[in-house]
Amino acid sequence: MTRRVSIFGATGSIGQNTIDLIARDPARFQVVALTGGQNIAQLAADARRLGAELAVTADPARLEDLRAALAGSGVEAAAGPAALVEAAARPADWIMSAIVGVAGLAPGLKALEQGTTLALANKESLVTAGPLLMATARQHDARILPVDSEHSAIFQALVGEDMAAVERIVITASGGAFRDWPLDRLAKASVAEASCHPNWDMGQRITIDSASMFNKALEVIETREYFGIAPDQIEVLIHPESLIHALVGFRDGALMAHVGPSDMRHAIGYALNWPERRDLPVERLDLARIGQLNFRAPDTARYPALDLAQQVMRIGGLSGAIFNGAKERALDAFIAGRLGFTDMTAVVAGVLDRLSAQSGLLDAEITLDNVARADHLARQDVDDQIAQNC
Repeated sequence: MTRRVSIFGATGSIGQNTIDLIARDPARFQVVALTGGQNIAQLAADARRLGAELAVTADPARLEDLRAALAGSGVEAAAGPAALVEAAARPADWIMSAIVGVAGLAPGLKALEQGTTLALANKESLVTAGPLLMATARQHDARILPVDSEHSAIFQALVGEDMAAVERIVITASGGAFRDWPLDRLAKASVAEASCHPNWDMGQRITIDSASMFNKALEVIETREYFGIAPDQIEVLIHPESLIHALVGFRDGALMAHVGPSDMRHAIGYALNWPERRDLPVERLDLARIGQLNFRAPDTARYPALDLAQQVMRIGGLSGAIFNGAKERALDAFIAGRLGFTDMTAVVAGVLDRLSAQSGLLDAEITLDNVARADHLARQDVDDQIAQNC
């Protein structure tokens, strides 16, 4: 039976890997919508190749470019945030949510309102509005499938298990570019140095987030929101080989580990084919050749963002939206040379403390509007801090 699918964030790495898998078995899939940002040529080429019904660019100024690139193809073109939400309302059996940032929240919610299966690669949705996202899925009998490699690993390790028997969840981290640097060098780390990941070929922003462990901090919060586990039951373990993606510990002392290659097509393919398992074009591990796997506890002096994740989970409410907005703006400032590498965490911590004390903000109902407001205030607070220290 043909499955109707849409891919939000089609021109990014997750989107391109999803397209790779769909293109290998085109008879099984009918592509409804593809969305992207500035890479109009890639978006149009993929929409033509897959016979998509609709292509959407998030940038309204690029609509005419997209129309020109799709001329004669029969693919409809649209642009802007409202068009993204409208695309998510089109009937589909499965939707990949891979838009970066809080911009992915509104289309994801709209998709869930249609009762569809949402393959979630957008961390920010659960971090900023986890209770809203999960409640929307329950209300409309929709399903959310995790696509982050760590959360897909947890999900797979829990198949057939009772969450009441889970004692802890351990997510692994490569440690990023600076895992072996002396601590006194971190303050002077450059953008170029932070942008070189030891294991993965990723975009600049996520690679820097890996070096600071902000990326893992978001994943810790995601774990709490998705699996409903207490914050003190979530652990992070440095695993330089990045082959064990997560472990689930049970009350009988057993640990269930998910082991696989460093290839996002595994987690994507698992979600795409769920509840079946199908052949995937990923490496088959030779454990004898690998020889050994290494682990160590994260140093909180090196990775203070992990402590901030615990603080966010304790505070609750809109603290996730504040945390994510401040983190995004601090990263912008580091890339622009306005903030040092180790200053990012200090700035985010200051924003979290100040805005958490602001009357009525933290405890406001988690809605799209309130998430957007908290995000805006957090970003503005970062800008104010940097301006005051210049």
